[in-house]
Amino acid sequence: MEKFTLPSELKGVHIHFVGIKGTGMAALTEILHARGAFITGSDVEDVFYTDQVLAAIGIKALPFSAENITGDICCVIYSSAYNFETNCELQIAREKHIPCLLYSQALGQISAHAYSCGIAGVHGKTTTTGLTGSILQQFALPVQVLAGSMISSFGAHGSCTLNRGHKYFVAETCEYQRHFMDFHPQKIILTSVESDHQDYYPTYNDILNAFVDYICLLPAGGQLIYCCDDKGACEAVSLAEKKRPDIVFTPYGEGADSEFKITFGKVETGRQYFSLKAFGDYQFYLRIPGKHLVLNAAAAIALVVGLLQADSSAECKPGTEPLQGTAQGSGTGFVFSTDTADKIATGLASFTGGKRRSEILGEWKNVLFIDDYGHHPTAVEKTLEGYKKFYPDRLLIVDFMAHTYSRTAALLEEFARCFSAADQVILHKIYGSAREKAEDASVTGKTLWEKVREHHPYVRYYEEIMDALPDMKRELESSQNKGAKNGTDAEKILFITMGAGDNWKLGRKLLEDLQGEQL
Repeated sequence: MEKFTLPSELKGVHIHFVGIKGTGMAALTEILHARGAFITGSDVEDVFYTDQVLAAIGIKALPFSAENITGDICCVIYSSAYNFETNCELQIAREKHIPCLLYSQALGQISAHAYSCGIAGVHGKTTTTGLTGSILQQFALPVQVLAGSMISSFGAHGSCTLNRGHKYFVAETCEYQRHFMDFHPQKIILTSVESDHQDYYPTYNDILNAFVDYICLLPAGGQLIYCCDDKGACEAVSLAEKKRPDIVFTPYGEGADSEFKITFGKVETGRQYFSLKAFGDYQFYLRIPGKHLVLNAAAAIALVVGLLQADSSAECKPGTEPLQGTAQGSGTGFVFSTDTADKIATGLASFTGGKRRSEILGEWKNVLFIDDYGHHPTAVEKTLEGYKKFYPDRLLIVDFMAHTYSRTAALLEEFARCFSAADQVILHKIYGSAREKAEDASVTGKTLWEKVREHHPYVRYYEEIMDALPDMKRELESSQNKGAKNGTDAEKILFITMGAGDNWKLGRKLLEDLQGEQL
């Protein structure tokens, strides 16, 4: 079969998704639906948050069936969770000679039809993409944005995408199995490089070289926006500069020597402030905690500024009201106006996180429940430190579920030390991937528990997540009742579930039960 290419004009074109409920797949469905394609899709019957994303555009996932593969289908896009050996729909599509594209291949082909920007890094991809889209909503750019989670500020009820036109495309791009090599970037954000996905990248150099290869996909004059405070990102830049001196390298961070140098400001309950060299003393703020999220915001601002500079029809022309002390933009003559800064600030303030990214679930009495996807020790450590500064008067309880045996084994020592900001730690069995077998693993959840206990005074272990429910429910109720009995305020607590497993169910169930009893 000849190599298939998605047509640039998709109105009325029938595309079928195998595994449509996956986060990336649902987001891609939104993107193609917005471009006029007729979409059908199939998946398992389990309920996911993406069901509401799909329902919002009138799509209901079908059960897997060979009958779903009809003759009018232009192509099938499938998730890497499924293959031709075991999925009946992919088998029938191949028999009917219907082109089939892996998710990353389809994303790459879409990127080839636009001025595309890829957001990459071991940490912070989704948040940076969400922040970029939130800012772009304030400007008249014809852009589509695809994030790896539902973003609260995308639409009235949240969405994985922002759809304002097709000239520009901003997408989260994944390093796993080098999937980002299918993308066609004009600009790239690189947030971080660190050892991860040990089942595919056994050594740090393996994953480092993958990021270097991705950077080298940029055309001559293409832009890499990178975090100069991240050692791995700097190492990738050092290697890429030798291969591609024709790329524009734009650093951001506290140590940057560019207009995107960060100065961290005050942190108060509910807000953290910062400024950028380009905008003088102008104070931006975020409503989510952690210095690492300020770094993500700076990256998003740098990318938006780059797109505004690239677009001749953008609202933001060289400013007539430059801010005091502003810097010229990388020698382009672009002056950042007060109007530009105000719009960026509005976009940042509208961002309150994404699904499973610093997601506030709710509050019961003085107990605040939050869920976060952080599952790498660096992400866990930075997130917990951020929450401790954001909510200094709250007892911080973290329920963590390690994700994949390979990652836990490779980073065991790092995991053992990453919970220092928490007052209490709850651990469970490891959430293994479909590619792993528990009996072949060299570590278990109890192995991690024993290691963490060497560095933390208050660590508990429950094999199954719901085993912790009775104890936590009783303790939280007791903490709130003590104040009532003593005539004092109840203890303020932050209960956060973290990880890429399914322990998020514990936080939601706790909140549901406690609020139910209150009614």
